Amino acid sequence: MGRGDLTDEQWAVLEPLLPKGTKTGRPPVWPRRQLIDGIRFRVRTGVSWRAVPAEYGPWSRVYDLFRRWQRNGAWQRILTRLQSLADAKGAIAWDLNVDSTVCRAHQHAAGARKQGDPQKEPPGGIFVEPGDHALGRSRGGFTTKLHLAVEQGQQPLSIVLTAGQCGDSPQFEPVLEKVRVPRIGPGRPRVRPNRVRADKAYASRIRQACRSLRGRGAGRSHRRVAVANAFAILGRLTLAGDVHPDQGGSTRSADEAPAG
Repeated sequence: MGRGDLTDEQWAVLEPLLPKGTKTGRPPVWPRRQLIDGIRFRVRTGVSWRAVPAEYGPWSRVYDLFRRWQRNGAWQRILTRLQSLADAKGAIAWDLNVDSTVCRAHQHAAGARKQGDPQKEPPGGIFVEPGDHALGRSRGGFTTKLHLAVEQGQQPLSIVLTAGQCGDSPQFEPVLEKVRVPRIGPGRPRVRPNRVRADKAYASRIRQACRSLRGRGAGRSHRRVAVANAFAILGRLTLAGDVHPDQGGSTRSADEAPAG
């Protein structure tokens, strides 16, 4: 087993969640665990598919499994199921941090087709690809920006892709709207965190949210206090916003907010 490959304990949890084969007969030459370890190696290191070590099987087989499951939505279903299992065990801390990071696009991205449908292998998948392919010009050059909502265990619960020059604040609500963890058994998926933290780049969106608060029995004076408290918290570098949905949309003061 190579460095970073799945352990026996991890494989025992993952194997029941994988798509079941429909064909009968001899087992495949290349086991799924071996091919998945090859996919993980490629995603972890960022090498080209052809550079995947031969110990994981032929690179074409590794890529074929990755692409096939990407097109039919298998990866998303596996991720959703793993999140549900983690939430049922209390492994997800529902204090979310919202932030973004910029990724430099490959130099070949500048020569790609502007329309993906006519190309030899369309993007496919269960999600709709943005018209600009989430590529844009920023100070860093040709870039893509990733907007994430991450729980305290450092695992992302939602990701929104935009062009590199897009601002952080307009994506505050879209990235939170994508947080959705189904429950095991009856009940609606959980979509509301206990609290949300963000830096000053999201100040305008937090201000709009505070202005639109309609708490249970809250009057205009209470909403003004909420706005004042929100901006007092925004002044701190360690914690920009600390909104508690269970308290009718009220916002803690800076002294009550936990240290970031």
